[in-house]
Amino acid sequence: MSIRRFSVLFCAVFAVGLVAFAADEKAKFSATCPISGKPALEDKTADYKGAKVYFCCGNCPGAFTKDSAKYATKANAQLVSTGQFTQVKCPLSGGKLNADTGVEVSGVKVTFCCNNCKGKVAEAKGDAQAELVFSDKAFEKGFEIKKK
Repeated sequence: MSIRRFSVLFCAVFAVGLVAFAADEKAKFSATCPISGKPALEDKTADYKGAKVYFCCGNCPGAFTKDSAKYATKANAQLVSTGQFTQVKCPLSGGKLNADTGVEVSGVKVTFCCNNCKGKVAEAKGDAQAELVFSDKAFEKGFEIKKK
């Protein structure tokens, strides 16, 4: 293969890789509006707990701000799923985390202190499961804003 063909091939492969990388970087944002359940947009936000909650449209931030307690569980889950908050303790007991006790809740992997806490959450379904982990009381026990 001539050097010229090799150079063209190399540039083509590099360009495809760069485009794929850029698309992957853009695709990383993924959040669900805590009000409508629709995909959220990066430019529709409200400040909450020192971070941002994302919404599907311009109407939802106002509704959220008016009654954030009503949407707190879903907003707290979104704060973790978007990487703004991180888990530091068990959301049920406030105890030290055991890596062998992970369960997915609202699309987020959550870890617990023991199999009893894990079992309680694993047995719950839907909104009840999210409430156990992401209600304000549980959220305050187990999660903190990610340090920059």
